[in-house]
Amino acid sequence: MPRLNVTGHFYRNQPVDLLTEYTICESLSSTNSPYMAALEHPRTYGALVGERLRACGLLHRGCRLCEIGGGRGSLMAGLLEEHGDLVDHVLMVDLSLSFLKTQRKRLESWKDRVSFLNADVSGFLPPLTDTYRVILNEVVGDLDTWVDIEKRELPFPVATLIERYRLDIPRTGAFHFNIGAILLVEELCRRNIPAFIAEHAGDCLIPAGMEYLSRGLQSDGYPREIRLKEHSEFTIRFDHLTAVARRWGRTVRTGPLIDLVGISRSPKMKFIFTAGACATDEQEHILELLDHIREYRWLIIS
Repeated sequence: MPRLNVTGHFYRNQPVDLLTEYTICESLSSTNSPYMAALEHPRTYGALVGERLRACGLLHRGCRLCEIGGGRGSLMAGLLEEHGDLVDHVLMVDLSLSFLKTQRKRLESWKDRVSFLNADVSGFLPPLTDTYRVILNEVVGDLDTWVDIEKRELPFPVATLIERYRLDIPRTGAFHFNIGAILLVEELCRRNIPAFIAEHAGDCLIPAGMEYLSRGLQSDGYPREIRLKEHSEFTIRFDHLTAVARRWGRTVRTGPLIDLVGISRSPKMKFIFTAGACATDEQEHILELLDHIREYRWLIIS
């Protein structure tokens, strides 16, 4: 039965704790993290995101950042620790008041340059100008998603977007559609605001030389449901987001998150993953990271 999956009530009303969910950002939030054993050159996730933005010409002296759904503030803290001299102002936007409180504490060292806004971007995008760069890390999977719809009977908003951007959908059978993520990308493009997006991908990319990571991967190119505590999230069809951005004339860069964070290509990684049996705590952490990050993609729209 078709339905619209909405998670706003969960983040607005529940005492959310990211420790009940595995996130790449928190796993790599400190160079002291045991998950750093998988990286060729250990650095925090925020520092690595900042480096990629810098390489794309989006992080430069005097720039402004807006992170939407910043969780515990770990990404922004890591970014500011290495690249803070370039950032003029940061706006943290979150639906969860408890997360905003945690972010305020985590970013205390930069309080003179950071402001906070409690808002739901599903219905309201702050009046940002094109001087801002928006960061959407592990959050667009939480946005509204149409569930179990079919080509023969599409909800009107979905049909409009599919036609407008010539989006690929299955010819037969039920599928899910990331309407919230697509509408947000559309609005960012309309305002000419660059963005960094990272999330579980329905159409994930496995790097060359690491084909072993595709074993047992649940990915058919389309969004799938991820059931979590008291709510569901969905993987993202990144090809849909890139199609929207390109129709607006934007430059698009994308790739596997494995490459962005610099997972080691050593035989050790392959052995740990293919063996699936861990003899040490380090091996267990590496296996857990590989099992999750293999499904993630990053996307920069400029």
